[in-house]
Amino acid sequence: MGRVSTDALPEPAEESTRRLREALRTARFTADGLLELLGAPAYAALARGETVPALRATRGEGPLETLVRLFLLQQPVPYESARAVLPVEEALAGNWLEWAGEAPEGGPDDAAGAGAHPGAAVRAVVDVRPYSGPEDQDWWIVSDLGCAVGGAGGIGSARDAGAPAGPGGSEGPGGPEGATGSARAAGAAGAGREGDAAGLVLGVGGASTTLAGITVRGPAARALDLGTGSGIQALHVSRFATRVTATDLNPRALRMTRLTLALSGAPEAELREGSLFEPLDGAEPYDLIVSNPPFVISPGARFTYRDGGMTGDALCRTLVERSAVYLAPGGYCQLLANWEHRADEDWRARVSSWVPAGCDAWIVQREVQDVTQYAELWLRDAGDHQRDRATYAARYDAWLEEFEARGTKAVGFGWITLRRTEAERPSVLAEEWPHPVEQPLGDVVSSHFERQDFLRETSDAALLEHRFVLADEVVQEQVGLPGAEDPEYVVLRQNRGMRRATTVDTVGAGFAGVCDGTLSAGRILDAIGQLLGEDPAELRARTPESIRLLVEQGFLTPVDAGQFGAATAVKSAVPGEGNLGNGVAGA
Repeated sequence: MGRVSTDALPEPAEESTRRLREALRTARFTADGLLELLGAPAYAALARGETVPALRATRGEGPLETLVRLFLLQQPVPYESARAVLPVEEALAGNWLEWAGEAPEGGPDDAAGAGAHPGAAVRAVVDVRPYSGPEDQDWWIVSDLGCAVGGAGGIGSARDAGAPAGPGGSEGPGGPEGATGSARAAGAAGAGREGDAAGLVLGVGGASTTLAGITVRGPAARALDLGTGSGIQALHVSRFATRVTATDLNPRALRMTRLTLALSGAPEAELREGSLFEPLDGAEPYDLIVSNPPFVISPGARFTYRDGGMTGDALCRTLVERSAVYLAPGGYCQLLANWEHRADEDWRARVSSWVPAGCDAWIVQREVQDVTQYAELWLRDAGDHQRDRATYAARYDAWLEEFEARGTKAVGFGWITLRRTEAERPSVLAEEWPHPVEQPLGDVVSSHFERQDFLRETSDAALLEHRFVLADEVVQEQVGLPGAEDPEYVVLRQNRGMRRATTVDTVGAGFAGVCDGTLSAGRILDAIGQLLGEDPAELRARTPESIRLLVEQGFLTPVDAGQFGAATAVKSAVPGEGNLGNGVAGA
């Protein structure tokens, strides 16, 4: 098993941590500095856990090369090299660094110390990883050494080799970066050694950045990071929340969170130890709850960092069902989750049934894997494919046996966002969207729920009195045979946010194109009816359903009519027609 962080973790004393942070920034040990030093190919390889390109790129003796080897590649570096770039005595005394090999006698400044031992070297006690905040802040995530993928062998081999993690990963269950919270498959290091690393703490992964990207960003009096791990979500929400609480079952994770916040210069968080909502008994409700929980659906709780310890997807269901109690009115709960696809059961109905009363919900399935793919993924994550074939086969069979017993055919991964509204008619949307999106999506998420409020409170008659604007960067695609006078159908496509596409008819395309906030929906439909020779009354009767869909999906946004002055002539066109409603006055 490779070297891991010791129990003697750093203590983030304010002044010494500030000096360490300034030293890292001065040496450009930042996300931008790494990319510039390593180059895109080596940087991307490090994100995949492959270290050879980065080792080749850091053969120089400069300050940044020294820090990359020390903290990212987790190589011993000469004491004098470290001393040239870091307050090394403070870092040794504060347990950020330790001697590699036998410590020189008499201390680092003593004549019998490092100066008399040319071979003296230091190494990192923890993984310190540059991370760029949403406004290009220079942050650093502190986690245990060697907890991410080290090449094709999976985490088990990475731990055995002491290989370090990369600076990122891919979203979703299609890679170990989909796992969460407290340390992931560092526990897979070597047969008979799983318990040795079960409490280690994971750094930055694709799931972490996905959750940070979808988080609603807005003023919050109280925010909760449930299952904080190394504190990535707590760090993000500290930008806009007055008070941040971070919880974790693993006390080591809480210590790492404290280090991450301190080294990044963020305010301290209230740290509470315990499982799920247990540490929150008696707590005031929160305006925002975020959670990247141990969502892996596995036979038994082999690894506490990734396996929820409940049957099937019960842990994610419990989080969703119990969240409303801890949400303030209007508050959001956002989490990543895995859920089972069972025979003869629609996953949408199943996951929607978890939503507690009084909450709107938006459930987005991003990926699905059949049970064999899913089992193989997490067996590789644990390094089981590197063990003897009989052990691997037995564990593989245990996964399939569990899935068969539960009638599980596949596993979905996605996002769940709840908002406490106390509405009599809650809006619960469960959809599959495996296509690329544009992160960050926090504003898209909050706008989605604002539009649900509007649709819920607006009758069809009132809808036609409203004015709408077309979302930014929506384009129209016409599909048909070459040379045809009219298209067979028309597609509206978003180039921002969720990047949705929807098929519309001629009326829908013309309506959307005209929506610039100057004319009411009813007046636009009247003009379209005149232009196409259709009865305006029939258009008004049948079109509200289509308008609602365009609003729900974010193609159209309702606006306050008071924001606009006198209406102008309609500027857009119905496909295949001239200008729509030239000279038609506004309502």
